[in-house]
Amino acid sequence: MKIHFIGIGGIGVSALARYYLSQGHQVSGSDLAESEITKALEKLGARVQIGKHDAKNVLKDIDLVIYSPAVTDDNVELKTARARRIKIQSYPENLGELTKKHFTIAVCGTHGKGTTTAMISLILIKAGLDPTVIIGTKLKEFNDSNFRQGKSKYLVIEADEYKSSFLNYWPKIIVLTTIDADHLDCFKNLNNIIKAFKRFTDHLPDKGILVANLDDKNTLQLKSLIKKSGFKHKSYSLKQKEADVLRKILKLPGDHIVSDALAALALARSLKIPDKVSFKALSGYHGAWRRFEVKKAEINNLPFTLINDYAHHPTEISVTLKAVRQKYPDKRITCVFQPHQYQRTFYLFDDFVKIFQQAKSKFGIEKVIITDKPARHASPDDAGGKKIVEINVKKLYAIYHSFSNKMK
Repeated sequence: MKIHFIGIGGIGVSALARYYLSQGHQVSGSDLAESEITKALEKLGARVQIGKHDAKNVLKDIDLVIYSPAVTDDNVELKTARARRIKIQSYPENLGELTKKHFTIAVCGTHGKGTTTAMISLILIKAGLDPTVIIGTKLKEFNDSNFRQGKSKYLVIEADEYKSSFLNYWPKIIVLTTIDADHLDCFKNLNNIIKAFKRFTDHLPDKGILVANLDDKNTLQLKSLIKKSGFKHKSYSLKQKEADVLRKILKLPGDHIVSDALAALALARSLKIPDKVSFKALSGYHGAWRRFEVKKAEINNLPFTLINDYAHHPTEISVTLKAVRQKYPDKRITCVFQPHQYQRTFYLFDDFVKIFQQAKSKFGIEKVIITDKPARHASPDDAGGKKIVEINVKKLYAIYHSFSNKMK
């Protein structure tokens, strides 16, 4: 087939594009900005158009158009595909079809799903189960890719809750890490988020398995809503004796990493994988792209350690700062935070303020720097977000415009 992806540079959509390239299909795509992801896809044979979306990018002989959930309904390429009556699917809809064809293991949760997906994948590979993997980050073990082509029945995916995308997926096993307030532009409140996760667990078949985190209060609330089910319940907790073993062998710091590893271990046990295989795989895990990536850097001949982490939610920032302090107990630490998007900054603003106000007292952070532009946004006026970023974010600590340039 000839398949066109709108928003092909997205971390999830690009993994799906890699899947279709691996199957021998012709892939084209468009994105607003060039990135290392789009460049890598071009090297694999995809035809990628960078810049403003254009109807010309949708060729008449296209068989299927797949679009990112971030693409708006009035997108010109989407409208062109409709006018030409080309088959159209969102990324979650298309991935959902794949989940029905495989023994799918879906990792969901507000926090930790990327790391947990990576750990599970490496355990299955070490156990010889040869999974296909679609993940929302890049792994060195996958040659800096967010996709791995396997030859077995197993498919491991990172299942995102944004816009209830995961309700398109039909897994045999669900691993649930945490439930927290996020994507409030979609869900409005935490109660609706919990209900969405409950609906996702309803997708499990009889004899399916739910692996859940006993340390997370919102996950426990979800479990209380499950009255009758034909699937099995497995759980994990930092109170397990295996947590101490994992703290000694894991290369990344932080209890949140240990918790993710315990989730992967619980999943492995449900597939009858010996613990020695799991511990071996976990001990060799070096982390994923933008997940506590430690680099050496220098400014004006002054060396320093730079830790790049994707933490973009107040809870994630808190556990990351805690992990940094644990790894570097005697170092002076500066936190530089770039808001991820206008919407999240708006809805969770008070929580961001609280975390950064406590940065010094709780974690000994010497200085906090906040950039004035978010990493990603749909519209500058989303939910009053422009006002938040341009004015109120100054309350957090400081604006330091040139920091990114100095890092380069």
